[in-house]
Amino acid sequence: MSLIAAAAVFLRWIPHHGWFVGTLVLSAIATAFAISLTHTRRFRRAVHGINHDSMRSDALSPAAIAAAVAVLATLGIYTVLFLPLEH
Repeated sequence: MSLIAAAAVFLRWIPHHGWFVGTLVLSAIATAFAISLTHTRRFRRAVHGINHDSMRSDALSPAAIAAAVAVLATLGIYTVLFLPLEH
């Protein structure tokens, strides 16, 4: 949900910073969609691990989400600091 909210905030930047903000919106929505698609797999893996006392940590999913958020933050900072304002 927070990525969708971030995409909505990015939409407000389009009149000021132009078309580049569309990449931010699409990136945020794509990341939220990927998290939603993999949710069932992660949930079933956790349930199976609990039922069979064999929980294993999944470091890849949090690392991928952290990387996506870092890229979005970097692009957002670039947009605000370096793209000219359009009127």
